[in-house]
Amino acid sequence: MEQEQDHKTQDIVQLTDPPDGGQKGSEEEEAAAETRVEREKEGVNEAKSPENEPDLTYKNGGEIAKAGVLGFFIGLAVIVPGVSGSTVAIIFKLYHKLLYALGNIVRKFKRCVKFLIPIAIGLVIGFVLGFLAIQRLIDISPFTVIGLFAGLMLGAFPAVLDEVKGEKKSSLRLALFAVGLLIPVAIALISVYGSEGVRSLENLNVGHYILFLVLGYVVAITQVVPGLSATALLMAFGYFTPIMQSVHLSYWQENPAVFGVYACLAVGFVLGLVTFSKLLTKLFEKRRAAAFFVICGLSLGSIVTMFFNPDVYAVYQAWGIELNVLDLVLGLVLFVVGVVIAYLFVKYERKKSTMPNIVQHK
Repeated sequence: MEQEQDHKTQDIVQLTDPPDGGQKGSEEEEAAAETRVEREKEGVNEAKSPENEPDLTYKNGGEIAKAGVLGFFIGLAVIVPGVSGSTVAIIFKLYHKLLYALGNIVRKFKRCVKFLIPIAIGLVIGFVLGFLAIQRLIDISPFTVIGLFAGLMLGAFPAVLDEVKGEKKSSLRLALFAVGLLIPVAIALISVYGSEGVRSLENLNVGHYILFLVLGYVVAITQVVPGLSATALLMAFGYFTPIMQSVHLSYWQENPAVFGVYACLAVGFVLGLVTFSKLLTKLFEKRRAAAFFVICGLSLGSIVTMFFNPDVYAVYQAWGIELNVLDLVLGLVLFVVGVVIAYLFVKYERKKSTMPNIVQHK
C-alpha cells in the first residue's frame, strides 16, 4: 500500500510541477514583455485585435495634454508656412494613432472621436491664436517669426530620422528621400515665382467651387503628411491672403457668397482627412520604411522652404534696399533657440521611450 501511494504522489508531482516548466515559462513571459514594449513604441495596443488596431485610449492627463499640443501645431500649420503638425505627432508617438482615428472615424465613430477631441480642441486654439496673434506678428516681422518656427522644426527633425534608423539605405530609398525633399521646394518656388498673384473670392463660377473642393482635399493631405505646408500650398495658388482677409464681419456682409467657398474647403478637407489617412495607414502596413524615407525628405524640404515663401521673399527684397539688422539678428537667435528647445524635447522623449526596456531587463 505504501509503495502504491508513493507512485501516486510521484505522478501528482510530475503533473503539477514539470521539471523545466518554471524556467521555460519565465523566459516566454520575458520575451512577451519585450514584444509588448516594442509594440507600445509604435503606438500599438498590447492586446492587438485581428485588425491590428492601435490603442486610442488616453492613460493619463499627460497623454491628453500631448494630444492638445499636437492639435495646436496642426491648427498653427494653416497660418505659419512650413510648420507640420504631423512631425509633432511623430515626436509624441501619436502619428499612426492619428491616421487610424481619422481613417476609421465613420466605422468606429465613438472610439475615434474620443481620441480626436483633445486634438480638435488644440487645433481650434492653434488656429485662432495663429490667426489673431501670429499672423499679425508675421505681417510685422516675418523673418523673426519664421526663424523661431523653423528652428523648432529643425530641432524636431531627428525624431523623424529615428523612424528610418537601422533601415537599409538602398538607391531607391535615397531617391525617394530626394523626391520628398524636392516637393516642398517646388511648391515654394511656384508660390514665389509661378503664382499669378493674389486671386479674388468674388464673382466665382462653378469651376471655382470645384477648385476649392480640390484645394480643401489637398490641404487635408498636408495635415497628415509631415513636411507639407498648407500655407505654402495656398500661397502657390494665390488664395492664402484672400482667405485670411475674408475672415471679417464686414467682408461677410458685403460678400456672403464666400461662405460657399468655406463650405467647399471644409467638405474637401474632411474627405481628404478620412480617405487619405486610411490610404496612408495601408501604405505604412506594406511599405513603412520607403514611406518614411519620403517623409524625411518632405520634412527637411519644408524647413528649407520656411525661409523661402512670398512673405519672407518680400523681406529679402526690402533688405536689398536697406538691411534691417535687428530683424536679422533676432530671427537667427530665435532660430537657434527653437532648435535647442525642440531637440531637448526629442531627447527627453527618446529617453522616456527607452525606460520600459530598462525596467523589463532589470
